[in-house]
Amino acid sequence: MGDDSEWMKLPIDQKCEHKLWKARLNGYEEALKLFQKIDDEKSPEWSKYLGLIKKFVTDSNAVAQLKGLEAALAYVENAHVAGKTTGEVASGVVNKVFNQPKARAKELGEDICLMYIEIEKGEAVQEELLKGLDNKNPKIIVACIETLRKALSEFGSKIISLKPIIKVLPKLFESREKAVRDEAKLLAVEIYRWIRDALRPPLQNINSVQLKELEEEWIKVSSAAPKQTRFLRSQQELKAKFEQQQGLGGDADGGDDDEEEAVPQVDAYELLEAVEILSKLPKDFYEKIEAKKWQERKEALEAVELLVKNPKLESGDYADLVKALKKVVGKDTNVMLVALAAKCLAGLATGLRKKFGQYAGHVVPTILEKFKEKKPQVVQALQEAIDAIFLTTTLQNISEDILAVMDNKNPTIKQQTSLFIARSFRHCTPSTLPKSLLKPFCAALLKHINDSAPEVRDAGFEALGTALKVAGEKAVNPFLADVDKLKLDRIKECAEKVELVYGKKAGGAAEKKEGKPITGKTTALPGPAGDKETKDAATKPGPLKKASAAKPGGPPKKGKPAAAAGTGGAGPKGKKGPETKEIFESELSIEVCEEKAAAVLPASCIQQLDSGNWKERLACMEEFQKAVELMERSEMPCQALVRMLAKKPGWKETNFQVMQMKLHIVALIAQKGNFSKTSAQVVLDGLVDKVGDVKCGTNAKEAMTAIAEACQLPWTAEQVVATAFSQKNPKNQSETLNWLSNAIKEFGFSGLNVKAFISNVKTALAATNPAVRTSAITLLGVMYLYVGPSLRMFFEDEKPALLSQIDAEFEKMQGQTAPAPTRGISRHSVGGGDDGEEEEQEEVGNDVVDLLPRTDIGDKITAELVSKIGDKNWKIRKEGLDEVTSIINEAKFIQPNIGELPAALKGRLNDSNKILVQQTLSILQQLATAMGPNIKQYVKNLGIPVITVLGDSKNNVRAAALATVNAWAEQTGMKEWLEGEDLSEELKKENPFLRQELLGWLAEKLPALRSVPSDLLLCVPHLYSCLEDRNGDVRKKAQDALPFFMMHLGFEKMAKATGKLKPTSKDQVLAMLEKAKANMPAKPAPPAKASSRGVGGAAPAKFQPASAFADDLGSNTMESKPDLKKAKAGGLSSKTKVQGKKVLSKPSLKEDDDKSGPIFIIVPNGKEQRMREEKALKVLKWNFTTPRDEYIEQLKTQMSTCVAKWLQDEMFHADFQHHNKALSVMIEHLESEKDGVISCLDLILKWLTLRFFDTNTSVLMKALEYLKLLFNLLSQEEYHLTENEASSFIPYLILKVGEPKDVIRKDVRAILNRMCLIYPASKMFPFIMEGTKSKNSKQRAECLEELGCLVESYGMNVCQPTPGKALKEMATHIGDRDNTVRNAALNTIVTVYNVHGDQVFKLIGNLSEKDMSMLEERIKRSAKRPSSAPVRQAEEKPQRAQNMSANASMMRKGQAEDMSSKLNQNRNMGSHSETTHTVPREFQLDLDEIENDNGTVRCEMPALVQHKLDDIFEPVLIPEPKIRAVSPHFDDMHSNTASTINFVISQVASGDINTSIQALTQIDEVLKQEDKAEAMSGHIDQFLIATFMQLRLIYNTHMADEKLDKDEIVRLYSCIIGSMITLFQIESLAREASTGVLKDLMHGLITLMLDSRVEDLEEGEQVIRSVNLLVVKVLEKSDQTNILSALLVLLQDSLLATASSPKFSELVMKCLWRMVRLLPETINSINLDRILLDIHIFMKVFPKEKLKQCKSEFPIRTLKTLLHTLCKLKGPKILDHLTMIDNKNESELEAHLCRLMKHAMEQTGKADKDTEKGASRIEEKASKAKVNDILAEIFKKIGSKENTKEGLAELYEYKKKYSDADIEPFLKNSSQFFQSYVERGLRLIETEREGKGRIATSTGISPQMEGTCVPASTHTVSSSIGNTNGEEVGPSVYLERLKILRQRCGLDNAKQEDRPPLTSLLSKPTLPTVASSTDMLHSKLSQLRESREQYQHLDLDSNQTHSSGIGTTLASPSSAAANIDDLKKRLERIKSSRK
Repeated sequence: MGDDSEWMKLPIDQKCEHKLWKARLNGYEEALKLFQKIDDEKSPEWSKYLGLIKKFVTDSNAVAQLKGLEAALAYVENAHVAGKTTGEVASGVVNKVFNQPKARAKELGEDICLMYIEIEKGEAVQEELLKGLDNKNPKIIVACIETLRKALSEFGSKIISLKPIIKVLPKLFESREKAVRDEAKLLAVEIYRWIRDALRPPLQNINSVQLKELEEEWIKVSSAAPKQTRFLRSQQELKAKFEQQQGLGGDADGGDDDEEEAVPQVDAYELLEAVEILSKLPKDFYEKIEAKKWQERKEALEAVELLVKNPKLESGDYADLVKALKKVVGKDTNVMLVALAAKCLAGLATGLRKKFGQYAGHVVPTILEKFKEKKPQVVQALQEAIDAIFLTTTLQNISEDILAVMDNKNPTIKQQTSLFIARSFRHCTPSTLPKSLLKPFCAALLKHINDSAPEVRDAGFEALGTALKVAGEKAVNPFLADVDKLKLDRIKECAEKVELVYGKKAGGAAEKKEGKPITGKTTALPGPAGDKETKDAATKPGPLKKASAAKPGGPPKKGKPAAAAGTGGAGPKGKKGPETKEIFESELSIEVCEEKAAAVLPASCIQQLDSGNWKERLACMEEFQKAVELMERSEMPCQALVRMLAKKPGWKETNFQVMQMKLHIVALIAQKGNFSKTSAQVVLDGLVDKVGDVKCGTNAKEAMTAIAEACQLPWTAEQVVATAFSQKNPKNQSETLNWLSNAIKEFGFSGLNVKAFISNVKTALAATNPAVRTSAITLLGVMYLYVGPSLRMFFEDEKPALLSQIDAEFEKMQGQTAPAPTRGISRHSVGGGDDGEEEEQEEVGNDVVDLLPRTDIGDKITAELVSKIGDKNWKIRKEGLDEVTSIINEAKFIQPNIGELPAALKGRLNDSNKILVQQTLSILQQLATAMGPNIKQYVKNLGIPVITVLGDSKNNVRAAALATVNAWAEQTGMKEWLEGEDLSEELKKENPFLRQELLGWLAEKLPALRSVPSDLLLCVPHLYSCLEDRNGDVRKKAQDALPFFMMHLGFEKMAKATGKLKPTSKDQVLAMLEKAKANMPAKPAPPAKASSRGVGGAAPAKFQPASAFADDLGSNTMESKPDLKKAKAGGLSSKTKVQGKKVLSKPSLKEDDDKSGPIFIIVPNGKEQRMREEKALKVLKWNFTTPRDEYIEQLKTQMSTCVAKWLQDEMFHADFQHHNKALSVMIEHLESEKDGVISCLDLILKWLTLRFFDTNTSVLMKALEYLKLLFNLLSQEEYHLTENEASSFIPYLILKVGEPKDVIRKDVRAILNRMCLIYPASKMFPFIMEGTKSKNSKQRAECLEELGCLVESYGMNVCQPTPGKALKEMATHIGDRDNTVRNAALNTIVTVYNVHGDQVFKLIGNLSEKDMSMLEERIKRSAKRPSSAPVRQAEEKPQRAQNMSANASMMRKGQAEDMSSKLNQNRNMGSHSETTHTVPREFQLDLDEIENDNGTVRCEMPALVQHKLDDIFEPVLIPEPKIRAVSPHFDDMHSNTASTINFVISQVASGDINTSIQALTQIDEVLKQEDKAEAMSGHIDQFLIATFMQLRLIYNTHMADEKLDKDEIVRLYSCIIGSMITLFQIESLAREASTGVLKDLMHGLITLMLDSRVEDLEEGEQVIRSVNLLVVKVLEKSDQTNILSALLVLLQDSLLATASSPKFSELVMKCLWRMVRLLPETINSINLDRILLDIHIFMKVFPKEKLKQCKSEFPIRTLKTLLHTLCKLKGPKILDHLTMIDNKNESELEAHLCRLMKHAMEQTGKADKDTEKGASRIEEKASKAKVNDILAEIFKKIGSKENTKEGLAELYEYKKKYSDADIEPFLKNSSQFFQSYVERGLRLIETEREGKGRIATSTGISPQMEGTCVPASTHTVSSSIGNTNGEEVGPSVYLERLKILRQRCGLDNAKQEDRPPLTSLLSKPTLPTVASSTDMLHSKLSQLRESREQYQHLDLDSNQTHSSGIGTTLASPSSAAANIDDLKKRLERIKSSRK
């Protein structure tokens, strides 16, 4: 016993494995107790025993084994994980237990097997038991059979799959062991209980004795349906129901139905093995079947008959066989053979079932035609054949063929067709017999019941009766409206006799379905006797409403059909019961009418009806009207009353007043009475006759409308239109059409006979009267609203002129939706009304296609053509195909009869010549469009082969095939494609191209389907093999398609299907299924139809809750697959949204109990503590290439204190599903636990970095989604990341930028973007820079792009450590080997170039030649040119958030020089040029301000003069003017307010609307307070850029975003516009806006004004009005030069851009006109040189010829107006403002101005313009006195270059000679400068002549120099010397001119206005020299002040030499110090005088 004590101490699991049996026995006993004790099925204890259970059952010791079995049973029953042991344990039971002699062991073994089945492992158990049947030991076999029988008897045939069992049954019956045979018999009886006769065919071949015994047993089986008595774990509700019923005493009626449903009808066919017969056909079959001797043909057929007796046939290509049989049936003269061939066809159809469907279309017409045979056996064979064939296809597919023979002359054919229809209907259900099918069938059958042959009539009644029974009265009654009572009763009688195929069940469903509505209508259908009550009932729609509302909730399976059937009645066509009765009002004789009328009308009234006196007739009408108004509906004899009205004079009434009353009464009767069609026919002719009457027309139309309401519009309209067109009056015709247009809008389009109207409309279009044509076109427009573009197809052959009118009308209607019907609803059941409209509406669309006149091209498809297509020579094949193309093209729309074409085309799909394959595909595409929905019948034999072509190796062939398949699917819907095995056969082929294309196609189509055929399941095994395909693309496509398969088949079925996979594959596939389950979209919602078309007001409302729900989902779920969006483009927005995943709280429902409370626990100072620990290196620093376990453990420990335990378990679980769950929970709690999140932020981010290393995409996507929400929250909370958080998170996030999936990269970029709001961009920069060093090229490229974005948004400041280093690093990537990286690097540097200009090259340093040329090329191409003139640079802030496209226009170059040469010059100019060219903002002058003040006195000197005068003069020998002004704006980038403003402005352009609104509000606040507004100075451009970036964002993104509330957008718009209006009211700030920015701003505002989407918003009008106001403000308040320049450039761009709308250019021109109007006030503040440069560039781009080609003449007129105004305001001086233009000959500007000036001169008649030398000289023409001539001559000389000296000398002489001569008039009109020049010249001559000697040169410029320099240009004094026309020209013009002259002479750039006035010079003759020196000094100062001008116009070297020259002259010894003091004083004086 010593041993015992040892094992006693061991734990239970070890005992169970002990080698001593006693120890094991003891272990098993204890285990059993333990297993019964553990409550929690998920307890970890269970897992310990996972590997042991097999040993429990296979114990070698019999005693221990018994205990082990008990323990194992307990384990399987209670353990959550038991399922994992199924296979091994079941196999152990079969092999080691079933062979035990002890019965108890066997019982326990069986129980274990059954228990496994209960825990959902039935398949595995069944598999093991079936394997056991192959065992050699009969004991085992018997036990296995017994177990299977028990399982079947308890669980039922739904759970135990019978097919494999039945397969092995015959083998068991052959066993030598009697026990096995007996057990097999019992099993067979059990199976029979469940599937009844379906078991007979598989067992027909067993021993006859056994079969007989079986038959006897089967007879004894009770006929009650068997019920499941034991339930799976997932079927607990069923179990409860079952137990409850048992309690109630067995047969509970309520559940019966469901229970029955639960027993699946097993089809014997399914249980059979398919037989392949094609290869077994006799070799000579096809010869024999064509043989001349009928005996040979018979032999061939008998061979086939024998083969097709096999009940299930293998699928294959039966086309040839069917063709042969069809030929026999159709053409053979021997009727016996016809019958035999028909039998063969029946056999084929029965054996192939759905697979025969593709041939049905060929055979059915032939069989129907053959019904003309009289012989009963032939007819019977044909009937059997066609019935068998019907079951292989759908009624829809063969409806065309059936309807085609309905009008056959042969009565037998008609009779048999009707009978066939009746039999077919029996197989239908309301859903497979929709209204669209019933309609044509009923119409045809109605003709049959009126046929002369009694057998045809009987067959017709039977068919209609069957239809009535199947579809229900509600659906059929509308079609029986005109059937008389007797026939109707006969139909109903037939309906009662009909036995439906689907037995009671279908009937029951139909009964129930009818039952409910009928309860509401009890009063409505008592037959003709109850006529009055019925009418009452009709007016009270209460109960009906309930009925129709209740219907769709009927039996679950029939919900949809019931609804469909119900809606039939709801359309205006199908009136409710009472109405239907009403319609059969028989015609009454005139006597009866008079009698009835006399009963209700006053006698006097009746007498006066035909009185000769119109007044009496009028009085009679008044009485008549009163009587009608007072009558009750039930008492009103409508027909009698209208017949009274029609009595003589009736409608020929001549007095219009009487007539008006009469028509009004008709309307009243129709409204108030029960007005029947019979009554309507009495009056309609008269009404139509009066419709065109001027006085009575309106009343007639009202009456017609009332009748339409009573008798439905379709019928009324048909009558009215037919009547109108049968008479000649065009007025009536046009008015009738107008009435109809209106009526359609009011009643809706439902039920209208489009075909009939179209023929009438065509008549109308051909009418000679234009009014009729116009009305017809209007009517077409209205029809277009309902029918859509397909309407045009009917009119394509009209004359082009007419067609263009129709098109114009259609165009008007485009985009409009049909109005909801307002009439014709009142009488229909209110509840169903809406849906009814919908149904009908849908139908119209489809109907139209059916109404198209289709051509039959069958006869054109000749045998010759078919043989051509199959010819050996490819050229002939091509000819054949070309012919087919032209046949189809000619026919446009064709009938489905296309003869032998399908087979011929099918052969071409695998043609060796790919061009022919493509041609065939395009023919098939054409065919689909031409044949429309009828192409369905060819899906199997033509559509599927196209799918095969998807496997072609050539890309273009595959693309063509895909396009073809899509074109077909569009016509046929997907059902036809998915039915049968064809698709799965295709997927089975191991062709990677075929697989990926097919899966891609399915992934696109499946999401849109509401239901799919069950055959889709057949594709699943192949889908699984695709998941493991060698080809990556196939795998990807298969994964993408997985969720959509699951969406239709459900997870369970898909998981079940993995059973047949290898274990390794199975695990992989199951994992993918789990993943797909998470991504599974919801099925599309059924009512989408209604809402997507926007008809029926109520429908969309139903959706609101759904979309609200979807919105909640939106935030919690991954973005729904992109394919969905494609698939549902037309759908409803909410539909697409609902396709988020399942509601996320679901997964955690079970465990929710312990999950209340916060998920993040706030630990005070926890985060700080963790940071300290990390700093002190107490814990590992979060830094790794891949996370090691110690990091994960460390994080787990840190989290344990502050994260809820259960969440932590999920977060660190091994399975990714749990991570997803954790993320979902975190997303849910994000808002509610902000503080908790922030307190644990470092840990959360670290955990997320671990997720970045997971391979699972769904987790990654979820993590990124969480991050987006998290960073949004943090930025709202204004939280800033700590360094620690950033450094442990950002590097890992950046790794993910390189993910291969676009979606992920996009998300990561979005997150990086958001991070900049909570972490400074400059600190982000180094992290991203580090990312560019990655090995992953995608990551490098994305990081470079991100760097570019940072620089673009935050300026150069972000570049860390320095811009130079950063740029050098970026530039290294230009030489990267990966193209995308190179591009990204180039783009980034171009971005920097746009922000920073040419300095980039300096920062980059040396690049290799190749890289540099690439960069230059890219910069050149991007054409975002920084302005070459620092003029523009001055307006740019160097560091500023800028938008690239803004720069593009902002930095337009002043000179149009070539970009690359510019770059080179910048690079080669050496350091000197570098410094001079880019003048930093702080040191630049606001020259515009200085320049604009030209005329005014208030022109104060720049601040520098006051401070630095001494400095200027002390070092007198300054070699060059390098001293710069201290900017009035201090370096504001670094002052605090400035950086705040920068930040706020950067937020204005935020993608988040609220952020943007907040920023705008803050800026608005600042602008509104006068004292603070100044702070914005210097930030204006920046603010405007941000604003128009935001405008662009709204325009491109927000407006297009369906989910965004449009009110938000309006709010944002109003904030933007508001703050800009405030800004542009502050003139000083408004003027800071630079040209480029103004251009983009105007572009944005004008685009907004033209945005039609804004007008559609509620307050859109208001927005546009405010924009208008803002534009006016911008035009008035901005710097006038800048805004004019901006508008000119904008106009130029908009005219160049082809995409730009003419409206846009028009608005720009309107702005220019406004500017032109302002010119008289603003001309003096405008820099004309710059404007003329812009005009010059404009005219260069648009020469006159090009402008004249513009569609509108506005641009050229605008330009001329502008120039004309400028000329008018400036006069000839305008020609002196062309200085900035380099080459004037490039445009016509100068010539144009000269022309204008000349014209102006001619106008005044006083001046003549002479432009020989380009100068405008004006001579006085007065010849009164010679004196004037002489003087003029002299002044002319002075003005000329060469003779100026001579002229002065002559003037001096002249003055001496004629001292009284008056030269004042000549001087008066000349410039001050000229006057002083003349005065000085004269004085000099005087001093010379009088010998006073020359003035010392040292004191200034020598007179000669003065003389030669000043007039150095031809433009000198463009003399208005002789300008005596007395107009005063302001001095500013000449000052401007002088400035230019001085530049040209190389003199300084002095501002003339700073010199003492001329008068002072003249009045102090003693100091002439000082005057000129003052001039010099001034020039010196102004040089500093005008650095910009100087750099623009002066060559630097000449500038330096020149100024140093000045310096030396100043410093020459002859000028004393006193001289300088004098100068200083003089300056002070000038300044004080200025003030």
